[in-house]
Amino acid sequence: MDAKERLRSLPSMDVLLGLPVVESFFSTIGRETVKYVLSETLDLFRQELREGKGEGVSAESVIARALPLLTRRGEYSLIPVVNATGVVIHTNLGRSCLAADAVEAVISSARSYSTLEFNLEEGKRGLRTDHVEWLLCRITGAEAGLVVNNNAGAVLLALAALCRGKEVIVSRGELVEIGGSFRIPEIIAFSGARLVEVGATNRTHLRDYKNAITENTAALLKVHPSNFRMEGFTASVSREELAALAEEYGVRFIEDLGSGTLLDLSKYGLAGEPTVRECIQRGVHLVTFSGDKMLGGPQIGGIVGKKPLVDALRTYPLSRALRVDKMTLAALEATLRLYLQGREGEIPTHAMLSAGPETLKSKAQRLLERLRRECPAGRFSLTEVEDAVGGGAFPAEKMEGWGVSFSADGWGTAGNIQRLLRTAKPAVVAGARANEALFHVRTLLDGDEERIAAAFRYILHDRGDAGCTSSSHTADMPDIR
Repeated sequence: MDAKERLRSLPSMDVLLGLPVVESFFSTIGRETVKYVLSETLDLFRQELREGKGEGVSAESVIARALPLLTRRGEYSLIPVVNATGVVIHTNLGRSCLAADAVEAVISSARSYSTLEFNLEEGKRGLRTDHVEWLLCRITGAEAGLVVNNNAGAVLLALAALCRGKEVIVSRGELVEIGGSFRIPEIIAFSGARLVEVGATNRTHLRDYKNAITENTAALLKVHPSNFRMEGFTASVSREELAALAEEYGVRFIEDLGSGTLLDLSKYGLAGEPTVRECIQRGVHLVTFSGDKMLGGPQIGGIVGKKPLVDALRTYPLSRALRVDKMTLAALEATLRLYLQGREGEIPTHAMLSAGPETLKSKAQRLLERLRRECPAGRFSLTEVEDAVGGGAFPAEKMEGWGVSFSADGWGTAGNIQRLLRTAKPAVVAGARANEALFHVRTLLDGDEERIAAAFRYILHDRGDAGCTSSSHTADMPDIR
């Protein structure tokens, strides 16, 4: 069979679109999108036939190859998952979960018109950040505050508005790269400022900053190291010393705090992370921080500090490109009000961090009993685990926690068990140890125990696994290994 004959074997688009299995996708992604996916699939077959691969192509073959993509396109990809990893602020899983009040505020602002930029008393346009600025000032003790879309944007805005064309002095020990290739030197360069490195990687002294100050210096910049830590023969300069030096030479002192901690967390056994208020009290002129890390709110970049500096950022053209939307502001206002009312325990991030060993052990015991009922042939056990804060905060701190380990004949390695759980409905992201999957209970939300049980039911019944079935399950389940 020559190439032309092989190509003529390809089914027509009309034939493919008329198949019932294909028509079922019209309502989810539209006929034209279905046609586009089928066209791409036919192109792949054409290329293979031209290369002499295969003698002909049936409609069934085309559908078999196109079906996985059609199925993926027909489902939402940004979906809820169960976080059973023990990492509280899990960047890849969306960082902090919102408090109930914040969720309600988002829904309310999304479903109707709002006072986003409207002053009801005066009947004229207002400023969108007015809704949260007074809260930021009250909680942090700052003179003024501003909110942009994330902390990287906050740092960029501060440097561009206050330091463009001038020098910014940073310790070499703080020239870090944060997840997603966020590098301090590159951000400084992009802002139009010029980086001046001082000190050594492990030791920087006050004299290093002082000797680097020139008439072209705009600011001293202190940067949160995120997941990076140095131990041993190290030295750094305190905020008080840098603040005094900045005042002496008439330059700004800016700090990228990163984590957004508003409370003293030593009561949770987490020490060494300064609060935004402490930075302000120690003389930092401008502090930037994240909203979806230790603060426990939506993704924002908070900027608080001296009013003239914040006002300069507020009117800088870049601030409009970095502004936040109404739903983000609604979530942030509701979250900050919880702090104001002393109700921070209702913020999921703080509830998880403050959970004690006995509470976690009891929670793990309930999960253990629930899963044993769901999967009698599985091997489950109560186990001590190490949890983590995540989000670049307290990277050296491990929190003692409790969890449930799981393995079963026929389920394969820990990696394969994790894959099965990730692709279940609902999806569960679990930890692992040796050849066991681990369900850390610290990061489980209300209802997650039942969701994990539902994931097991999906694997056992909908996909089937002969290695972990009770006698009540059907005997002819396909192997899913």
